[in-house]
Amino acid sequence: MNSYINENQSRFLDELFDLLRIPSVSADPQYKNDVTRCALFVKEQLLKVGCTKAEICETAGHPIVYAERFVNENLPTVLVYGHYDVQPADPLELWHTPPFEPIIRDGNIYARGSGDDKGQFFMHLKAMEMLLQVNGEMPCNIKFMIEGEEEVGSDNLGIFVKNNKEKLKSDAILISDTCIISNETPSLTVGLRGLSYVEVSLTGPNRDLHSGMYGGAVENPINVLCEMIASLKDKDGKITIPGFYDKVEVISAEERAEMAKAPFNEEDYKKALNIDAVFGEKGYSTPERVSIRPTLDVNGIWGGYTGEGAKTVLPSKAHAKISMRLVPNQEPDEITELFANYFKSIAPATVKVEVNPHHGGEPVVTETDSHAYRAAVRAFENVWGKTPIPTREGGSIPIVALFKKELGISSILMGFGLHSDAIHSPNEHYGVFNFLKGIETIADFYKEIGK
Repeated sequence: MNSYINENQSRFLDELFDLLRIPSVSADPQYKNDVTRCALFVKEQLLKVGCTKAEICETAGHPIVYAERFVNENLPTVLVYGHYDVQPADPLELWHTPPFEPIIRDGNIYARGSGDDKGQFFMHLKAMEMLLQVNGEMPCNIKFMIEGEEEVGSDNLGIFVKNNKEKLKSDAILISDTCIISNETPSLTVGLRGLSYVEVSLTGPNRDLHSGMYGGAVENPINVLCEMIASLKDKDGKITIPGFYDKVEVISAEERAEMAKAPFNEEDYKKALNIDAVFGEKGYSTPERVSIRPTLDVNGIWGGYTGEGAKTVLPSKAHAKISMRLVPNQEPDEITELFANYFKSIAPATVKVEVNPHHGGEPVVTETDSHAYRAAVRAFENVWGKTPIPTREGGSIPIVALFKKELGISSILMGFGLHSDAIHSPNEHYGVFNFLKGIETIADFYKEIGK
């Protein structure tokens, strides 16, 4: 297997670069044609590597690419999930090289989507190609479902899954959209946080006002918004929304002790982020704060004049985007309602408040006693020479809980990214080592589950 990867490494990277050059930004309507073009490219690649069927499945939003290769009804079937859409690349001025012109620098592939999730789902295509070229056939049946709306909530994928249960019927779901602890310490993700995402808008006067003529007599919506947001957490980092923690899963001391065995150096963590101190909920370590505890963060805030120079204006409106990462037993819709009710209740009479929910997702903890999970463990042991550590991650893949609910299957979260890969940020990157090692490990997983 290694020899095939070594012989074809340059081609693998060239083909990945062609995928990365397509600006498939699902959140921005101006990229709609590029998203469609990306779906077509993915379909062509799936056929090229050996799928016997591939199709573009239209939705109310961006299309889903479905493909399959059926070998034998006596073999298990693996459903591979991934997404070809990417986050917006803004702010562009912070990229060292253009986000959709991939380049290798210091052993890393720099481009938007390199790690989330184009580089990761593309490993599955190359693993399939390698198995077919080296062994002549796949050791299992395989299906692919690569969507174009993961970065905007996967709303239409949920509909597709509910309407296509027979088509998607499988024995295991395999997802590469997560991280390992490090290139020296492989891991398998066994838990993901959920998500509640809202946009809030405050309106004060009926128009922007001259700050000299009205300042001091009319409330400034930006000032109010900042005060309201600041009140959502106390000095110990605890969220103040009534009822927010009522259903939070309590992790036992024994499980916390097991989690603490994973390598983590707080000084290295701070150095990598160029910060002098960490902050979070009192009583929890940094790894616990980003995995087993819920959070509330402002993702964007704006209002008034932000252009060049000065404009002495008292703004009519102020806005913010706020996300809450959720842990097991917290329901996204319930948390969104708790937030909306509380946020409106703390607003002064000087402003009007709107809370508009965006997308959300259920938290999930996956099974670790299944044949598929044990196959994933063996694949890491075979390729890396080490047993992967089970970990919980702070991010969200909203569709994982739906897969369990609608298809009755737990997902195997076999990602190969690193937490330092700057996904969703300028200068996103993915290690060449991780890309190639991922191909080898995934191929071995297919062999192990086929046994």
